[in-house]
Amino acid sequence: MKKRQLGSQGLEVSALGYGAMGVTSFYGASDEASALAAVQKAYDLGVTFFDTAELYGWGENEKFIGRAVKEFRDDIVIATKFGFSRDPEGGLSIGLNSTPENIRNVTENSLRYLDTDRIDLLYQHRPDPNVPIEDVAGTVADLIKEGKVLHFGLSEAGEKTLRRAHAVQPVAALQTEYSLFARDVEVLFPVLRELGIGFVPYSPLGRGFLTGHAKPVDNYEETDFRKFDPRWQPGNYEKNVDAVEKLKALAKTKNASVSQLALAWLLAQGDNIAPIPGTRSQERLTENVGAAELDLNADDLKAIAEILPKGGFGARYAEAFMPQWD
Repeated sequence: MKKRQLGSQGLEVSALGYGAMGVTSFYGASDEASALAAVQKAYDLGVTFFDTAELYGWGENEKFIGRAVKEFRDDIVIATKFGFSRDPEGGLSIGLNSTPENIRNVTENSLRYLDTDRIDLLYQHRPDPNVPIEDVAGTVADLIKEGKVLHFGLSEAGEKTLRRAHAVQPVAALQTEYSLFARDVEVLFPVLRELGIGFVPYSPLGRGFLTGHAKPVDNYEETDFRKFDPRWQPGNYEKNVDAVEKLKALAKTKNASVSQLALAWLLAQGDNIAPIPGTRSQERLTENVGAAELDLNADDLKAIAEILPKGGFGARYAEAFMPQWD
């Protein structure tokens, strides 16, 4: 597996990482044995970058990752996130919370759940308008000095937040949704290059649409995120299916799958980019990792741009949940 640098502080990760959110949350019921096998397979294939978060099951996902990587913990990079409040009664998020006290509490919990002595990359999950980003960055800077955290990241942050945070504590990586279906983050690429910040695309396969296995929205469980994703709604769904079929035809000329084409396209957008596709399937994981060896030439990139010049059809979140950047 090829390696990439995230940021200018020496954080090296595999070109393709593993997003663990879906093994416990948001995509319906899961089988832990299969998920554990998928994580082991990822490591065997050279993946050294594993992503989780407090929000994914309020510690359950972090506990899973801790168990899954225990035998090779020192060979990998673990990223997790803070930034939400939990309803003690119902267990649901009730808002943003990036107060210094909460950051420290979450960090201690994450260290315990992950069964580790340091967090390699700690992200703010979403900017908190009630807490100055300087206070957030300063708190993480203190955690770095204490050795509990090695690198600082932001997720779904805009240019002003990136600049203000970076001035206090260098930001190693920005994590934001990015795929052939979701292109809005490209407006931030110039500032990322200027500041030397790496970029980690989450949902790099369009919540699974770019695997070529999307189904009409009525086929998903009520707990599945895609049930409410605008890209699956009638009108958008049919247009997106058509685009994926065209991408499949192009991928076939490269002896590749549409997933591999979509991931290789992301890798071609910059050498500071490390996508984190997630899957519970060893077969799909092997397929995804193969994208790191797929080279796209100028003609391939032009053909992809003609199929999806501005992204997919439908927003990446329902309006009420769309992240706001400054």
